[in-house]
Amino acid sequence: MLIRYLIPTPIGRMEIAGSELGIQSVKLCQNQKQPVEIGVQDDAVLLAEHPVAACARQLTEYFAGAREVFDLKLDWGGAPEFHRQVWGELLKIPFGKTTTYSAIAEQLNNPAAVRAVGMANRSNPIAIIVPCHRVIGKAGELRGYFYGLDTKMMLLRHENPQRFAEQGALF
Repeated sequence: MLIRYLIPTPIGRMEIAGSELGIQSVKLCQNQKQPVEIGVQDDAVLLAEHPVAACARQLTEYFAGAREVFDLKLDWGGAPEFHRQVWGELLKIPFGKTTTYSAIAEQLNNPAAVRAVGMANRSNPIAIIVPCHRVIGKAGELRGYFYGLDTKMMLLRHENPQRFAEQGALF
């Protein structure tokens, strides 16, 4: 059974969707007005152990500065194999660090696939958990992010405030 749940975050309301197999999506959904309740089942213990509940807890900890690594089951069922490979590489990017699209293409032994890596990154259904926001351009510039470059910068600043400090923030 697919369960959906909304949580408030500093970047907006996020919808988490998943089943017992794992998390299928984490996305911003600011236009949704009514919360989707996790309480589809009555067994509170079962719900507490459900991947969606675990994801909600871990995202809350992440935004509170108390979590750097996510420990969740992910369900990428139906996704193209190349996308899964790219997302697997994204999971290897440490908290507070960045990499480039070309570095991921090289890690996949396909250096010509830089644009395909970018498209797989854009197709990532599990925001933040699968950290596509940690991928930047080869020259260090911020490149596209599904939720906008301001949100990408906010996430990078959250993870590494020294490296991604705002201009003038020291005064």
